[in-house]
Amino acid sequence: MNIILFDPAEIGKPLSRRDDRTIHLIKVLHKKAGDTFEAGILGGNRGQGRIDSLRLDGALHYSLDLRDDPPPRYPIRLALGFPRPIQIRRILRDLSSLGLEAVDLMGTELGEKSYRDTKLFQSGGARTALIEGAVQARDTRIPALSVYTDLDAYLAQRPWEQGTGSLGSSSAPRNPLLIALDHVRPEGALALLSALGQSMVLAVGPERGWTDRERDEMERAGFIRLAMGDRALRTETACVAAAILALEKIGALG
Repeated sequence: MNIILFDPAEIGKPLSRRDDRTIHLIKVLHKKAGDTFEAGILGGNRGQGRIDSLRLDGALHYSLDLRDDPPPRYPIRLALGFPRPIQIRRILRDLSSLGLEAVDLMGTELGEKSYRDTKLFQSGGARTALIEGAVQARDTRIPALSVYTDLDAYLAQRPWEQGTGSLGSSSAPRNPLLIALDHVRPEGALALLSALGQSMVLAVGPERGWTDRERDEMERAGFIRLAMGDRALRTETACVAAAILALEKIGALG
């Protein structure tokens, strides 16, 4: 853990000895009473925590001094056709660590219908993955996460126009560049795009790709179809590669 995050409802309550954060502080970082650590409030500020005491029952009492703003979330939204459930957690963690503003998951015509039945969203596993990504990046905020039954529902709602930002923030509606990543008759390459400073929505299809009908619907909705090369990529590779290319195009990588 690169930062110890606390939910606002936890403040003032000690951490139990079985809490993963207690275990990390004591067993991994070898912290003791009086030591400090990087800390933050989920959706809020970050700064320093201090271990005030370790009780005989293993409970960890702490105090927080949080004066610093979290790093910015970048104006990039990534929409993804449902991947295999085992991939979802990794993808959400990685996209959160990269600082994306929002992630949308949706059913697609060629996607496996059973993938939508994953329990990650009901069990809290998806949110946990997003928090893990934020912890990796020393952030306190996570991307907004939404689920849509299919591409038609996603395009009808046009969430990029709703001003939905990450946890603890609210972004104004924008007029982003809409990009559907596709290797079938694309209009150009994402790597060659000139979009410095502009917000983006990236749509990544399922393993089997988009259907012609879905391509037509996205084009009618204002998406342009771009490619990332001739090779077929694993879903998680495509998501991370697309996100990094987009971050570079908006100037987020310096």
